[in-house]
Amino acid sequence: MKLKTRICKKNSLNAQELRGNSALQKTGAEDPQSQQPTNYPLSCVDWSSNEDIYFVSDDHQIYKWSDVSRDSVEVAKLPDDFIPTDLDWLLLGGRSSGGGKGSDSLLICSNDGRFVILNKSARVERSIAAHTAAISSGRWSPDGAGLLTAGEDGVVKIWSRSGMLRSTVIQSDEPIRCARWAPNSTSILFSQGSYINVKPLAANSKLLRWRAHDGLVLSLSWSMQSNIIASGGEDFRFKIWDTQGANLYSSAAEEYAINSVAFNPDKDFLLVGTFNMLRLCSSSGWSYSSTRFAAPSVGSFYTLSWSADGTQVACGTSTGQLIVGYVVEQQLISRNLKATTTSRKSIALQDLTNGTHDVLDFPQRVINFGLGYGHLVVATTHQLHIYNEKYINTPIIIDGRSDVRVIQVCKKYFLVLDNTSIWVYTYTGRLHLNPRYPGSQAQIPLLNWRCLSLGLDVLAIRDNSDTTILHLFDLIPGASRQYEPHSLRAKQQLSEIATCRAGTVDDQFVVFIDTNRELYITEARNLNGTTERAGNGATSSPGEIYKIGTQVIAVKWASETNILVGVHDSCYSIWYCPGEGAADPTIIALTTVTIDTAEFGKHIAIESFEDAIVSFRCAGALLPVNVNIYCEVLHRTLMDGQWQQALKICRMAQAACLWATLAAVTTRKNQLQLSEEAYSAALQIDKVSYLQYMKTLTPASAEQMAENSLMLGRLVEAETILLHNRKFSQAVALSLRMHNWRRALEIAQKHQAEEQELLETVLKERSKYLKALQRKEWDELYLTFAPKEKDDSSSD
Repeated sequence: MKLKTRICKKNSLNAQELRGNSALQKTGAEDPQSQQPTNYPLSCVDWSSNEDIYFVSDDHQIYKWSDVSRDSVEVAKLPDDFIPTDLDWLLLGGRSSGGGKGSDSLLICSNDGRFVILNKSARVERSIAAHTAAISSGRWSPDGAGLLTAGEDGVVKIWSRSGMLRSTVIQSDEPIRCARWAPNSTSILFSQGSYINVKPLAANSKLLRWRAHDGLVLSLSWSMQSNIIASGGEDFRFKIWDTQGANLYSSAAEEYAINSVAFNPDKDFLLVGTFNMLRLCSSSGWSYSSTRFAAPSVGSFYTLSWSADGTQVACGTSTGQLIVGYVVEQQLISRNLKATTTSRKSIALQDLTNGTHDVLDFPQRVINFGLGYGHLVVATTHQLHIYNEKYINTPIIIDGRSDVRVIQVCKKYFLVLDNTSIWVYTYTGRLHLNPRYPGSQAQIPLLNWRCLSLGLDVLAIRDNSDTTILHLFDLIPGASRQYEPHSLRAKQQLSEIATCRAGTVDDQFVVFIDTNRELYITEARNLNGTTERAGNGATSSPGEIYKIGTQVIAVKWASETNILVGVHDSCYSIWYCPGEGAADPTIIALTTVTIDTAEFGKHIAIESFEDAIVSFRCAGALLPVNVNIYCEVLHRTLMDGQWQQALKICRMAQAACLWATLAAVTTRKNQLQLSEEAYSAALQIDKVSYLQYMKTLTPASAEQMAENSLMLGRLVEAETILLHNRKFSQAVALSLRMHNWRRALEIAQKHQAEEQELLETVLKERSKYLKALQRKEWDELYLTFAPKEKDDSSSD
């Protein structure tokens, strides 16, 4: 992957293409005479749209450079005593707005402690004296509700959008060099000397502080994608941290100080700027490419600003140069297809099996693209292009989709997240679903790929206002859940979600990782869920939630089977039966394989999981790993209902994970004969005995189906089956077996008219229970049925 760059000046941009010896391509340039550096460093640069850049330096002139005209014009002039130090746009209706109303606003800070707020027409709305010394950083909050200013007087202040002071967050004697918002606008990140500080805005919260560099910390960036922090310092290094101050990556020493770092808003990129050099890195720290600007020299990169669509970057240098970069050579591989961006408006599509090569040219700039299941989906500035590998010359074009940030392809549908909504399309270009849920429109600007997951027939969306809630949409045509999603609530905040991409209609699962890095799984399409009260209404839980892993960093489902792979700190795990076996810890233990990754190195990421091959990426290298091919084939035969063929595979391979997978799936499908043999081969003797008891019941009867559900850990489902078939005494007996005394009494009272002895049975069993414990009744519900003691004390 590379970064094309062009050098821009205030009034002209022409010339030729220059190629350096490094891996980064440099374009642009003016004639050597016009390349003389200006007297004013350029430290204030930001995008007002995906085509326009505003910049200002010590000459007090505010300029706008347009990507369309390739020229810059003067917009306004600042007062002579106002020397700018920082600049930031609030784009209402874009990513940072949070769905708010109003006009776009420009924030400019100065070295005398003032800041001004300008509108789109460059008219000053507010001018405020905020600090007693120079303001080092001024930034709008990601939700657009306010702004922060941090100064060399050691003070950090929070202001409203209109410029009213809300609070003084930090007061200290040490100057603050740089300050940034957390992605969720609930914390402030700032640097003092060689230390980094994180201050939550909640009341009575403690300041987190750690020593980050051997010299001054010059720049900071907080990733909206991964919730990690990057810093650059005078010790010639850039480092990556988690939010608790643990060091995730530390670079080798460069030749000069690291003046600027900036995470990409949409992708896992980190751009690092130093003297005469830009380096494009992964968010894990390893480098994609770098370029040096030796001739002409541009000096140190003081500021880096990514555009809202995440495809372009504007850089300001110490010599007054404005440099615009564009990421190229992004590459996606899916089975036999490889897609690579070759320029701003072209993608090379290669078929690796037959060697064919096509170059796809677009009339507009390519913003995003997705590849998979024989299709290539390309998003330009205002269109979607859908390519089928068999008909590459006749794409389907959809107009009206702009600023596409996320594209996810699946077997039947593909998902698009743009600046207005979430869209699910078929590969014929037909809109299948435009999901809505309470507060969805306000959350659109803050959603990213970690909040969304498109599965085979289910779409999962994490609620951004309450990150413990997950909304599940049914993609089957005509399903009511297309418009009224089921929602489930987790115990902790969710950091990543993933919906399975294969299986049958009834075997759809979703996994999620919470902030404690614990992995949970639940059924996505089980309609026999319970309802619980959420903060703003009732939320329905589609099924039970089971914990299947700990210390998990990232997960990915296989493309054609329900096999799951997850990455830990120093190992990775493969769950061969995470869905059907989730209710039984023994089955999860038998079907989970954990493998050490010491030979891979640190910070590995899952690139893809197609068929039986998992591709990991570590330090830029792709590392393919095979999963158990027998399990892959077994899952395919089970999805097709080929029970005898599945049994032959297990008998041939004779592996415990295969037998356990077969046992879990056949039990779920009520194939008791196969399930008994599978459990026996897996040495689960207790389950074999239970299955033998179930075989004594009438086949396909309500009792047998209820016992089968009970064996799978579905207590609510088992009770529902019995009650639906009017087996009230059996339902009461089930609750008594589970020692659910209140539920047993509730069922007995509700259906006492049908079977009068139900209440008597429950009270009798309760009496035996209390007698065995040698205790008196304490439950209020049962106290109403307890015999009253005679009152011997009576007045004469």
